[in-house]
Amino acid sequence: MKTLVLLEIGALVPAFACVSVLGWWAASAPLPSGVRTGIRGLVRQRALAAGGAWSHIEPLIRWVGMRVHGLISTQLLASLDRQVLMAGSYLGLLAEELVALSLVSAVGGLIFGAFANLVVKIGPMFVLGVGAFGAVAPFLTVSSAADDRSKAIGRRLPAAVDLLALSMSAGLDFPAALRQTVEKSGTPNDPLIEELSLILQSLQLGRTRRQALEEFAERCPIDAVTEFVGAVVQAELRGNPLAEVLRIQAEVSRQRRTVLAEEAAAKAGVSMIMPLCLVFIAILILIAGPMVIRLSQNAF
Repeated sequence: MKTLVLLEIGALVPAFACVSVLGWWAASAPLPSGVRTGIRGLVRQRALAAGGAWSHIEPLIRWVGMRVHGLISTQLLASLDRQVLMAGSYLGLLAEELVALSLVSAVGGLIFGAFANLVVKIGPMFVLGVGAFGAVAPFLTVSSAADDRSKAIGRRLPAAVDLLALSMSAGLDFPAALRQTVEKSGTPNDPLIEELSLILQSLQLGRTRRQALEEFAERCPIDAVTEFVGAVVQAELRGNPLAEVLRIQAEVSRQRRTVLAEEAAAKAGVSMIMPLCLVFIAILILIAGPMVIRLSQNAF
């Protein structure tokens, strides 16, 4: 037993030596500039100011990201960049930095799996499994953040559109109504308020209303946002009263949310059938098992 443990430790020594050399190499190499502009720069600054593990590994992620940038295809970079954008520019990451975070997480998973395997004695597959989970964990986190952000925007959009319509009915123009909605929200970190603030900033920078709204639809491609953007753009092209269009759009969004909630409630009953069957089988085994064992003992 001691010999096996010594052999496993001896096999891990070269791996840890390689990791140490790579870590020293990464630490001694010149780092790329950490300056970021725009919304990603703001998100990056907030994440670094919050502290935690990210503030310590961020220089390493930047360094690895610069090295793997040329190894990733343009199509994959565009796809990853869009995913990060939909997640609210998660941690201010660039596409190549997300890949770098996955690589660093995979190495960390392998190291943790190797140490854990010394205790649980499962085998090399356990180490590889932990490493694979570490590799996909950043992508799963970003995807989950994008889904949560889309759901939050979908829930808050009808009320925000109602407030926009009310403000425009009171005589405000579209930018002033947006500013009123953002200032009266009281929750600047809300995903929808962040998106409305970006629209307002785009309008102040000279972009047209259509361009600013289409960028919003690109960052959050859900049905409620797509319909809202389409309705506003069509009202602008046809010269229809925007306040009335917004009021109708808010009502449509609420009806859509109600229908989706009813569909989810209807599917919940069907989804509960299999768990209930498993619970019933488990209870039946707990009740009938002792009886079967006692009858078999009495038979002999």
